[in-house]
Amino acid sequence: MTERRRETIATVVVVTGLVILMEVLSRFVPDYVMPSPAMVLKAAREIFFSDTSHVFITLARLTAAVAASMLLGLILGLVMGMKPKLRPYLRSLVVIDTGIPALSWMLIAVFWFKDPEVRIFFILCVIIIPFYALNIYDGIRALPKELIDMIESFRPSRWHVMRYLIIPHIVPYVFLTTKSVIGYAIRMVVFAELVASAAGIGSRMNLAQSTFRIDQVFAWTFFLVALNIVLQVAISAIEKVALKWRPEVSVR
Repeated sequence: MTERRRETIATVVVVTGLVILMEVLSRFVPDYVMPSPAMVLKAAREIFFSDTSHVFITLARLTAAVAASMLLGLILGLVMGMKPKLRPYLRSLVVIDTGIPALSWMLIAVFWFKDPEVRIFFILCVIIIPFYALNIYDGIRALPKELIDMIESFRPSRWHVMRYLIIPHIVPYVFLTTKSVIGYAIRMVVFAELVASAAGIGSRMNLAQSTFRIDQVFAWTFFLVALNIVLQVAISAIEKVALKWRPEVSVR
């Protein structure tokens, strides 16, 4: 049995267990505390036929912010790894950024920017960029010294070193970071939409909360979980194609 199939079976088992648990609890508590799976399914059907556009709005915001963060984090990580004189200052800046709470950035964005789209983009970027920057930096530090000495013996140009040594080495780190950060980014974009936007999944969850529709809150949560799974599968598929040159390794 392949690893992917085992993960699929485990996901089905866990989801089935959660549905059964919801059904049992809904029989002992009021609907506004724990709705039944049937109520959540009905709310999800309503959302699917009336509010699907908000899912695409959230997905577009998430894609734009993650792509920009990946590019900026990659550049920042490369500079930290290849420019020793700038490394202490840039690394200190990144570490300071990681210590600032997400709520602080959200409040700052509300004061600094008028456009909700700019606010959300700014919030996501300042939160996600350090993940890429630090992982790319660690990836460069993990380069084997023997490999560096070997390629330097051919007296390559800076571009050749970048193309044939550094980029192939850090590509797995980029995918690893993306898979690690995507779930966190989804939570952050929903939180940002709840605070700074009138469109998107976060704003609809806020509306559901204000109208005491906990069934819709659960339904939107279901959509978020499904979105995370779809994105993880898509990223893994792209990674498999991009890294098809790398042999599979298993440890017993």
